[in-house]
Amino acid sequence: MNLEEYKGVYVFAQQVDNEISGIAYELLGKAKELAAPLNAEVTAVLIGSGVEGLCDSLAEYGADKVILVDDPELKEYRTEPYAHALASVINEYKPEIVLVGATAIGRDLGPTVSARVATGLTADCTVLEIGDFPLNPIPGQEDKQKHNQLLMTRPAFGGNTIATIACPDNRPQMATVRPGVMQKIDPIKGAKANVIKYNPGFTPDNRYVTIKEVVKALNNTADIMDAKILVSGGRGVGTPENFKILEDLAEVIGGTVSCSRAVVDAGWKPRDLQVGQTGKTVRPQIYFAIGISGAIQHVAGMEESDLIVAINKDEDAPIFDVADYGLVGDLNKIVPQLTEALKAAKAEK
Repeated sequence: MNLEEYKGVYVFAQQVDNEISGIAYELLGKAKELAAPLNAEVTAVLIGSGVEGLCDSLAEYGADKVILVDDPELKEYRTEPYAHALASVINEYKPEIVLVGATAIGRDLGPTVSARVATGLTADCTVLEIGDFPLNPIPGQEDKQKHNQLLMTRPAFGGNTIATIACPDNRPQMATVRPGVMQKIDPIKGAKANVIKYNPGFTPDNRYVTIKEVVKALNNTADIMDAKILVSGGRGVGTPENFKILEDLAEVIGGTVSCSRAVVDAGWKPRDLQVGQTGKTVRPQIYFAIGISGAIQHVAGMEESDLIVAINKDEDAPIFDVADYGLVGDLNKIVPQLTEALKAAKAEK
């Protein structure tokens, strides 16, 4: 493999029902950062049927080019045609880096494509940067240290350690990233996409799944990733009924209730409200961590919040290490008092 042939940072621009998923814009923002030290272009790969009208929005969020693979076989996501489309783009255009969102679609597509193009894939990355590998040169082998590598950092062993992984001998370097981890750039209003139309041809075979019907579930649960204020409860809340005091606080401050994994595992709240390594990554302006111990798996999902307020009866709880403000005491007394104080302050206005 001639590594010098591979150039550019590519992003799989996931769309569902002809609407670009937010993770695509987030990855384009990170791609712009990665491309700068490489002096490379950012390319979005848009796959679907009748989706050409979405190309300009990708340009607004940082794509220098858009490779459009548009075919009736790509109307709904299916592993085989989508993997054929993305793998064909990689083989044809030879990108140095390929980023895929760790969504339900991306978790299926990314590993399938990486196997087809004979490269590695690092899943669920929390940090991506360009640097040297190995990170610390081996004495006597400094000349073997490789530069301008994609360093992919992710939690490992249940979040108990952090691993930085590279793919120095194969291309492209591929990574999946969970929604909410990276940040979008401010949109460039009026940007027009430089579109390259590419179609490798699709011949259905016995690996093509036939979709008989699409049934969309109604979900009334708020999307915690969009919330400006989150009131999050953990096992320390005590009972599912006790979440009422968190809901009261959230109502007063215009926030949304979320929770830790322990709460979901206990069946108190749905998984859509879970914050953490196995839940969602959030970046609210204010994050209340109430009755949450602060295990590294939870902190990984909320540590980028602008302001963190922790309430816990255990003064040694790890959550206080990341909190901007901490209150030690009984949440059953503190939270209602805080709610009443905020109500009074609003009434005075």
